[in-house]
Amino acid sequence: MTVARQTATSSASGRASRRRGPSMADVAREAGVSGQTVSRVANGKTNVDDATRERVLAAMRRIGYRPNSAARALRNGQFRSIGVIISALPTFGNSRTLDAIAAAVVPEGFSIILMPVTRPTQGEVTGAFSTLNEQAVDGVIILIEQHQLDQSEIELPHGLPVVVIDSSAQYAYPVVDNDQADGAARATRHLLDLGHETVWHIAGPPQSYSAERRRKSWQATLAGAGRVVPPVSTGDWSPESGYQAGLRLAADPSVTAVFAANDQMALGLLRALHETGRRVPEEVSVVGFDDMEESAHFWPPLTTIRQSFEAVGRHAVEALLTEIETGAEAGEPVILPTELVIRSSTAPPPA
Repeated sequence: MTVARQTATSSASGRASRRRGPSMADVAREAGVSGQTVSRVANGKTNVDDATRERVLAAMRRIGYRPNSAARALRNGQFRSIGVIISALPTFGNSRTLDAIAAAVVPEGFSIILMPVTRPTQGEVTGAFSTLNEQAVDGVIILIEQHQLDQSEIELPHGLPVVVIDSSAQYAYPVVDNDQADGAARATRHLLDLGHETVWHIAGPPQSYSAERRRKSWQATLAGAGRVVPPVSTGDWSPESGYQAGLRLAADPSVTAVFAANDQMALGLLRALHETGRRVPEEVSVVGFDDMEESAHFWPPLTTIRQSFEAVGRHAVEALLTEIETGAEAGEPVILPTELVIRSSTAPPPA
């Protein structure tokens, strides 16, 4: 009986030993340093010389030691993790901004937990916050382009630092965005300055905050110049929707200038104009928005509005980390300038 108990105890001890990973003490023995030095390296402290740090890291790799992030969070008060609540609809701008956020957090030693939402309703946003709280994040970046997020019935839960991208700054949170309205005004004025009587517009989807800001600015710019405001064509950001709108616009000989709310719809528009025999830019000038990398290689190369997704992502991360570290309240919104990039798709109207 005693032997059986000893055998069982020994077996359980063996299983526990196999389950237990290498400890800091194991690393210290392997590297020939103190446990305190291993702790400093594991927690990213700077008061360790480079040679010692490399020796400790090499020992960690050799024996397979992995720092316990949960325990470190309890000691330091941070989980070194950021949640991103993002529209489930994949768009060029969201993808580029998310890439920029990831590029900015990694050097700071943070990771990202992505939480897509299908619709920006109170239930979905609150549910996303609850899930991120369970995942133990230090703060949240909201990257939702639908403008319903600005409506009064959407209330963001409290208790976490938050930065909002692509919204109307209705919240007491830091807000970062490109200047959508100024970009659309630049595009419209460029075409008017070339001598076009008015400018037609292919807008993005009505639920998009960015599309709405660009459409309103196009309309206000034309009205301010005393020009006729043509009916709006509405797309869904895709080249196909730009193509379908382009077929309708190409059938109207009075159309000489079109501002598309993004480069992908402008691509579809160019195809429609080519297929119907409307020469670009000799007969119809086209301006896009975004300056995606491919835009310089459209035919003809596309005049467009450049916005910096990289800068938006970087500023959003900087604002969130500041809020996490200091608890500082939101300041003024960070609105980044856009730039008109003139290429070969625009010219004066036909004589």
